[in-house]
Amino acid sequence: MKRRNKKTDENYLDRIPVRAEHIKWSQNDDGAVTLDIENKGFFNKIAQKVFKRPKVSHVHLDKYGSFVWLQIDSQKTIFDIGADVDNHFGEKSHPLYERLAKFFQILHSYGFVEFV
Repeated sequence: MKRRNKKTDENYLDRIPVRAEHIKWSQNDDGAVTLDIENKGFFNKIAQKVFKRPKVSHVHLDKYGSFVWLQIDSQKTIFDIGADVDNHFGEKSHPLYERLAKFFQILHSYGFVEFV
């Protein structure tokens, strides 16, 4: 028997991102977003005691990442957010959808966003 890979017909750009509820974040006066990630778990506790690691890590997003983060409203698709990015930044944001897809893959892999 041969195994066949099942491919989904879902387009990644049609996904709707939602910020993870456990992620605290803030925006400074310049519009830059900082994500505050609490370092939990057994190994993090050891690292905090032994290596003086912080209890909270701060992830500072650049102007593009900050703009995208602020566009996440649990209703817009990645494609819609890309259109907003293109309208705001123009050619500077290109290749737009490749970069945007990778950005959301990274956010999802770290648990910063989920998809509905």
